[in-house]
Amino acid sequence: MQQPAVPELAHTTTRPIHWLATAAALAAVVAASGFLQPGAATAAQAESTAPGTTSAALAPPDPAAVHFPLNCGPVEVVVQKKASGDLDGDGRPETVAVVRCDAGSGTPPNGVYVLTQAPGAKPRVVATLVDPKDGFSVSAFDVRDEAVTATLDGYSSDAVPRYRPDIHDRAKWQWKNGTFARSTPAKADSV
Repeated sequence: MQQPAVPELAHTTTRPIHWLATAAALAAVVAASGFLQPGAATAAQAESTAPGTTSAALAPPDPAAVHFPLNCGPVEVVVQKKASGDLDGDGRPETVAVVRCDAGSGTPPNGVYVLTQAPGAKPRVVATLVDPKDGFSVSAFDVRDEAVTATLDGYSSDAVPRYRPDIHDRAKWQWKNGTFARSTPAKADSV
């Protein structure tokens, strides 16, 4: 019988320390992968700019740079949803933001605001579509075809539990004659 050219390996038998080292290495890889995340995905198409303009001039207003007309006391204002589109046909996008106070519990009412931004200026609120004083929360929201649509949920009385709104109203706003006119969107046909 021929002897192997390599001496016997001392590590051919697994011991608990080997399993512990493997588990520690695997845990380190999983933890490190938590810090390496891809950028946020967007469904928006890349903006095309006209000759002589910059993409910054066509960027929609950022809700984080706006002071909303909400009195939240010691808590912060939270932007829950946002969407952008050219609502008034001027070639510059507006942003519609659904905001509320960051209450620790409960369902604080939403405000829905339209933001605009002139080139080189700070973004600003130009219209209030839903005032938080009206007590509605927004459960669905969309900006499409130069219109804003939303489903507003509310309460018919103080006796209605705050976790179960009993009023559900659909609203649509479009820019007409220098203001946002509210209407009820056409109902979708059921099949």
